[in-house]
Amino acid sequence: MHLTRHDIRADDGTMIAVREVGEGPPLVLLHGFPENHRCWLPLLPELARGRRCILPDLRGYGDSDAPADDAAHMAYSKRRMALDLVAVLDALGIAQADIAGHDRGARVAYRFALDHPGRMGRLAILEVIPTAAFWDAWSADLAQKAYHWNFLAQPTPLPERMILADPTGWIDWTLSSWTACKTLEPFAPEAMVSYRAQAADPARLTAMCADYRAGYHVDRRIDEADRAAGRRIAAPMLFIWARHGFPASTGDPAGIWRDWAEQVSDVAVEAGHFAMEEAPEEVGAALAGFFTM
Repeated sequence: MHLTRHDIRADDGTMIAVREVGEGPPLVLLHGFPENHRCWLPLLPELARGRRCILPDLRGYGDSDAPADDAAHMAYSKRRMALDLVAVLDALGIAQADIAGHDRGARVAYRFALDHPGRMGRLAILEVIPTAAFWDAWSADLAQKAYHWNFLAQPTPLPERMILADPTGWIDWTLSSWTACKTLEPFAPEAMVSYRAQAADPARLTAMCADYRAGYHVDRRIDEADRAAGRRIAAPMLFIWARHGFPASTGDPAGIWRDWAEQVSDVAVEAGHFAMEEAPEEVGAALAGFFTM
């Protein structure tokens, strides 16, 4: 399947690398940590049937620029990344799009839904609950499982130095440990090459850490302000969660989303955190059905 690449400048000058394939209503697919657009490739045969699939690399990931962080950690906030998506849609001549996001990309997706509701069609969220709610849900068990939230958010250059001592080892361990099978089997070899190279690049590794620094310093505060103001997601929403993933450890993840969004349906899949690679047929069918309603 041939993907066309576009290099699109956000309003702050950051270049966002975007791939697209297919024709029809636009569907934006946003990846998470520590991956890039390649995580969606197993689902494209299903999703690109009758849809224009648009796959950006988030800033700091894949082939997109990795700008320096700022002291307030706004440069990698999900509000800033949602503005990158506005620039992508503008450049591609798209007024409104459906969006599916996994992991960090899901955080960008729901922030886009809250900040730019007029440009949001239908919303699919995979394997996250809202950032503020996730911090609120921390227990000893969840802190052990999601240790990276605190580790990567530590001031630079502590986590970068530790990971760069063995970036391939750290990425391989992280990816495999978050799957249900605890191996790298779900990941395509060419995707693994890309993920390993990304983690070994000091600028990109710092950007990925900045993503988590923003999560701690900025994103949760923005979520808390929305929650206090009673702002809710108006777009129809599908929440896909894995029985062995992170949201499953919070008790009632679908119930949490119903406090944040007006219309929520949910699907649980037998997988770990990387549901697209671990259960591509099930996840692909769920997304295809939701986006054709």
